Amino acid sequence: MSDFTELVDLAAERLGGAAELANDEFFAPKENLLRAAAPVFREGEYTEHGKWMDGWETRRRRTPGHDWCIIRLGLPGVIRGIVVDTSFFRGNYPEQCSLDACAAEGVLEAERLVDDVAWTEILPRSPLRGDTRNPFEVAGVQRFTHVRLNIYPDGGVARLRVYGEVAPDWARLARRGEVDLASVEHGGLILAASDMFFGHRHNLILPGRATSMADGWETRRRRSPGHDWVIIRLGRAGTLHRIEVDTDHYKGNAPDSCSLEGCHAGSDAPGLYESWPWRALLPRTPLQPHARHSFDLTMKPGEPVSHVRFSIFPDGGVARLRLFGVPAGA
Repeated sequence: MSDFTELVDLAAERLGGAAELANDEFFAPKENLLRAAAPVFREGEYTEHGKWMDGWETRRRRTPGHDWCIIRLGLPGVIRGIVVDTSFFRGNYPEQCSLDACAAEGVLEAERLVDDVAWTEILPRSPLRGDTRNPFEVAGVQRFTHVRLNIYPDGGVARLRVYGEVAPDWARLARRGEVDLASVEHGGLILAASDMFFGHRHNLILPGRATSMADGWETRRRRSPGHDWVIIRLGRAGTLHRIEVDTDHYKGNAPDSCSLEGCHAGSDAPGLYESWPWRALLPRTPLQPHARHSFDLTMKPGEPVSHVRFSIFPDGGVARLRLFGVPAGA
C-alpha cells in the first residue's frame, strides 16, 4: 500500500485523539486541528479576537521562536505520513512545519509532555503552502503515543492528519482471551474493497455503533453480475470463533446475505488476493435490515488466519463487522 492516506488516522478525534497543549491559540483553538469534518470558511464572520477561522491559529509572533501544539494519538502506532492542511489560510499560514513524536507510558499531565519526555524529530523542518493539503511521508519504525506539531514562526493550520499502523499492546490484549481481531483499535486494517461509493471501507471496523448510514460501509446498487467484498488484514493472526455483522441504520439497503473466508497470507501485495488460499469460515448466510447478527464460526485448532474476505450479496450497507477470536500464541 503506497498511499499512506489509506492507512488509519491515528490522531482521529473519534479514536480518542486530543490536542492537549499549545503555546498559543489566540485566534482559533487547537481542538479544531483534529475535527473530522473538512474545514469550512465563513465569509464576514469575526470574533472578539479577529476573523473566525476553522483551524488552529496563533497570533503574529514578535519575538524569537516558533509555535507548537502537542497531540495525544487516539491509537498508538507507527507513523507513516502526515497531512498538514492549511485550507483557507492564505495570508496567515506558517512558512514551515516540523513534527516530533514521543512514546509516553501511563497518564501524564499535559505540561509534563513539554520537558519530561524524550521527543524524536520524525519530520524535519519542511515548507508549507497556503490553502493546501500538504502531505509528508514519514519513514518510521517506532511506536509513538504523542506528536508535537511545530510551525515556523506562527500562523494557522486547519487540520492535522497522522496516518500510520496501529501498534496495540498484545501482551495485555492476549490476557483477555477472546478479542475482536479485526478492530482498528487492535491493528486491523481493510486493505481493499470492491466498492465504497456511499461509505468508506474503514468505517466497518471502527469502535462503537454507527451513528447513521454515513458511518458504515455502503456500496452502490449493483447492475451487473457479482457481489461486493472487503479484504481485512487482522491485527494479529488467530483462530476466529464468531462474527458479528451489524446492519444498523440500513433498512432499505441492507445486503441480502453475507459470507466469510479466511487464509494465512505472507504478504499484503495488491492484486494477489484472488490467488490466496481462501477457505470458507461462514457460508452464505441471510441478513436482516437494521439488525445486529451473531454467527458462530468453526475453525480447526492450529489453523489461524491472518486475512479474511467478507462478502455481501449482491450489494448494500453494513455498519460494523466484528471478528472475535484468540490471537495466535495466546
